[in-house]
Amino acid sequence: MHVLLVAINAKYIHSNPAVYSLKAYAEARLACKASSGLNISVAEYTINQLPDDILGDIYRRQPDLLCFSCYIWNITQTETILREAKKILPDTQIWLGGPEVSYDAEDVLQRLPEVKGVMKGEGEETFAELVQCVCSSSGKPTDDRLEVIRGISFRKDTIIASNPWREIMDLNKVPFIYEGFDVFDNKIIYYESSRGCPFNCSYCLSSVDKKLRFRDPETVKQELACFLGQMIPQVKFVDRTFNCDHRHAMEIWSYIAAHDNGVTNFHFEISADLLREEEIVLFESMRPGLIQLEIGVQSTNPRTLSEIHRTMDFEKLSENVHRIKAFGNIHQHLDLIAGLPYEDLESFRKSFNDVYALQPDQLQLGFLKVLKGSFMAEHSAAYGLKFKDVPPYEVLKTRWLSFSFFLELKDVEEMVEVYYNSAQFANTLPKLQEYFSDAYAMYDELARYYRRKGLFGLKHTRAARYEILLEFVKEMAVDSIGEEFSEVIREIRERLTFDYYLRENAKSRPAFAGEYGLPKEYVRSFYEQEAGELQYLPNYKGYDKNQLRKMTHLEY
Repeated sequence: MHVLLVAINAKYIHSNPAVYSLKAYAEARLACKASSGLNISVAEYTINQLPDDILGDIYRRQPDLLCFSCYIWNITQTETILREAKKILPDTQIWLGGPEVSYDAEDVLQRLPEVKGVMKGEGEETFAELVQCVCSSSGKPTDDRLEVIRGISFRKDTIIASNPWREIMDLNKVPFIYEGFDVFDNKIIYYESSRGCPFNCSYCLSSVDKKLRFRDPETVKQELACFLGQMIPQVKFVDRTFNCDHRHAMEIWSYIAAHDNGVTNFHFEISADLLREEEIVLFESMRPGLIQLEIGVQSTNPRTLSEIHRTMDFEKLSENVHRIKAFGNIHQHLDLIAGLPYEDLESFRKSFNDVYALQPDQLQLGFLKVLKGSFMAEHSAAYGLKFKDVPPYEVLKTRWLSFSFFLELKDVEEMVEVYYNSAQFANTLPKLQEYFSDAYAMYDELARYYRRKGLFGLKHTRAARYEILLEFVKEMAVDSIGEEFSEVIREIRERLTFDYYLRENAKSRPAFAGEYGLPKEYVRSFYEQEAGELQYLPNYKGYDKNQLRKMTHLEY
């Protein structure tokens, strides 16, 4: 009996821990494995692969039971492939699972007659019982056997039957899925130390079951030791709010700090306003790059936060983000969501400026996705939400924001990504911002310049981005800068040149930087003196003047 679990990931470097968890749990639980010749396998693909290639690979595997893991990023490809798979594998039963099909299972089955059933919610126990049912029925489970499996909706003769949802399970019963690391080579490792979320954010599905569970800390440490021993480059915790339980978070962070291998980076999604003093003190002692933090701010509008059932002390969050930034050893990624209730243009602009002022390492502008089963979806009419009918169900307009605003914000998002999140213009942007009313206005004007000049949609070299920014400054209205227009251009050019040489190992001088301003005699004298004194380059001991000159760039 061959059971095939299919995951179609967004990128090659991603993996799908859900299907591996289903496989590991079922194999550990089922006694029929040895006696019936049960074979549970996993096939991972990406949305960038040709559907025909995926279909061909599935056919060659000849599964008796074919199960697809469904998310907003892969449901379109999944539906296309399963329709064709049923034609060439008519005797294979097809089942679906995952958040994209759990909350409208009956509609899914009505839309996809090729599918026998849907596993709703957490899948480990449901999948194990389904496989056991298939094993004991020679691959053809009768409807009366399916009727006793909780957590499924299935096709029963000419009707669709929906069984009650399953109670959530003890997370400690889920086996460790990374026993063999070969299948995860060159991929991000995802790890789960808790399930559920203590909060009730209306746009999110993580708190639907209202129950938060933790994996035993000693078990977590043993499993993290495997990652550390294998020198895994990055482990991303998928816990929705990792630090919602102080004791749990502190125990794991302390273990990671004490067993740092100098290589592995751990990623956590946290609520920064919940951080306590001892956690921040521990952060300060960590190796640069040991951990990175993703912090979902979403909005700083109190009315909006209240409406989406989100609790946040932004003043405390700001204080903690500033303190962590001052340590210089932890990457911080802050998120905003556009399209939330009671967030109009003025409110979103303020939220942007509030978060931008914290100077995170990355600022992500997200757009509300109206997910099936969420409170936001149920109340979309009250908020005047218009959103796409196809995944990822992104918002188009709200009672407070027009579609034209979202179009403009997409442009702003790209400017933030190119100029801020790239970290290539760290010395230029603070000076440029002085000539605008606020940070949002700067990126908005830059986006309008790109749109006006037809620069969106083109592939620009990194050097071209510097030139475009300088041309933007030159075209800025003189009255918005004042009488010192030429001085502003000079200062911005110098900062751009500084940023350029900090980032690029340039073989030739960029055109925007102008003529090189240092006489050859001065340059020669500098390196001769520096080779002896190492006043500016103390870490370059042992190199002569010619080597120093090749390894560095001198700029006034």
